[in-house]
Amino acid sequence: MAENLSSRGVAGVVLAGGASSRMGRPKALMSFLGRPLALIMLDLLRPQVERVYLNVREPTPPFVALGALLVADAAARRGAGPLAGVAAALAQAQADGLTLLATVPCDAPFAPLDLVASLSAPLRAGAPAAVAVSSFGLEPMFALWPVTALARVEAALALGRASPRSVLEGLGAVEVAFPDEAFANLNTPAEFGAAEAAANLLDALKLASAGRDGVFE
Repeated sequence: MAENLSSRGVAGVVLAGGASSRMGRPKALMSFLGRPLALIMLDLLRPQVERVYLNVREPTPPFVALGALLVADAAARRGAGPLAGVAAALAQAQADGLTLLATVPCDAPFAPLDLVASLSAPLRAGAPAAVAVSSFGLEPMFALWPVTALARVEAALALGRASPRSVLEGLGAVEVAFPDEAFANLNTPAEFGAAEAAANLLDALKLASAGRDGVFE
């Protein structure tokens, strides 16, 4: 990968350690337009960071097959929520000598391709961390964390305060605005189906537009 200023020293993690209770099965492995959601998110992150991880509850063969370095939740923290995955990934990034960690959920296939670059801007200006925000409010799963936040994250987990939002607010994370559609995540079969339909429609419109512009003879 050709590095750029925003990717150097940055790890990225796809958080896939959730129970997917509303979906009824592990959504990270569900096929979205022919590819597992987790793989889509990994490929979305790869050009934006120096190294990419996949956070899981347990490193089962289907996750291993996706080809990313797996960072598993600590056994005592399985079920503690996404902050457990953030802790595992921060520890791995620190061990790898990286300074920042970008987090994304496994179920947001419309996430922006400039997510890390946009979140990096306030850190280059001296901010301690950054988090995405939309018109719906804070989007704490989309954030850029310093690896030095690991102790604060570990402390929050030890106290049973497993909220990425509260830890980011405690860090003084700067909010970075993005369009609402960037954060459409897929928690239920209905949301999954609607998102696939929207993506198919968008592809069809792009093809039609290309044809009108003379790309197709």
